[in-house]
Amino acid sequence: MRKVELSYAFAGRPAGARIRNALMDLLHAVQEQGSISRAATALGLSYRHVWGELRRWEAELGQPLILWEKGQRARLSPLGEKLLWAERQAQARLAPQIEALHAELERAFAVAFDAQAQVLTLFASHDDALTLLRAHAVERSRLHLDVRFCGSVDAIAALNEGRCTVAGFHASQQPGLGSQTQRSYQPLLQPGLHKLIGFARRTQGLIVAAGNPMRLASLREVAFRRARFVNRGLGSGTRLLLDELLARDGLGPQHVNGYDQVESSHAAVAQAVAAGSADAALGIEAAARARGLDFVPLLEEHYFLVCLRDALEAPPVAALRALLQGEAWQRALGELPGYAPWRSGEVLSLTEELPWWKLPPKRPRRRA
Repeated sequence: MRKVELSYAFAGRPAGARIRNALMDLLHAVQEQGSISRAATALGLSYRHVWGELRRWEAELGQPLILWEKGQRARLSPLGEKLLWAERQAQARLAPQIEALHAELERAFAVAFDAQAQVLTLFASHDDALTLLRAHAVERSRLHLDVRFCGSVDAIAALNEGRCTVAGFHASQQPGLGSQTQRSYQPLLQPGLHKLIGFARRTQGLIVAAGNPMRLASLREVAFRRARFVNRGLGSGTRLLLDELLARDGLGPQHVNGYDQVESSHAAVAQAVAAGSADAALGIEAAARARGLDFVPLLEEHYFLVCLRDALEAPPVAALRALLQGEAWQRALGELPGYAPWRSGEVLSLTEELPWWKLPPKRPRRRA
């Protein structure tokens, strides 16, 4: 059994993978470039070094990692492909935890290096824009976002329990949706006590294989064609959205092949589709595009940040709002697939921005 050892390094810019591994970097480069020499050039290494490392790993593992024939592109062996796909799936599944560890380490060193650094703890539903914002905040200001990804419901609960200063959640603005979201969020939010901050507009839709081979255009087709589906966990905003879309179409969990197969993030469900273990998932466009997958848009939603009224003018929250309103951030957000700035940094009204707020919550019927 192979053991895994974790390490970290100081870097001037974020690396592509959250935890780097030299062997996986080599395999990925060979797969992308089609030859050892071009892989070495892409990695900034010598041909001799790359060749020697691949030979060393093949001797240690007892199996070939690279296959090539004269006049053909170099390609990964079955073991090489399995290793690379397993590593990608593990990275995607652990992305929220790795991101939290990353944020915690950066927060600790930020305070050690700069006693005047501002730290803001933010619990939020998994979102690629928040990862981008954390890097942007470090580069542009002395604000360090300690981001912890969890379900939307858990994020707001953490805010109410004092475990974070800001929480992030998302809700569809599409007419006819909102009843399940209302039942989940409304008991946790109180006008006058909580304040919404605009963050972004993003698109949710079906993440499918490149070329959309099953020609899936809706959740109804996912259900009727028995496509293998991968879901998000309980308490996540995307799981709530899925249940609402199914109910609108007169469907239930029993109609979805894979409803109980769950992953922890948009990145993880996208990686499951990329690996071929699922045909479709509900998620964000950025996660699909990052893995060369196709995306079928279904609806737009607003992503909100929320804090307690008393924290609204606290220096870290004020710094965050100013950052969100800046042209540099809004330009960076607009370049992320499926995202657009939406009243970013503005203080908003709960009752005006959440379309279901004024509707009385539905009560369960009593049994006769």
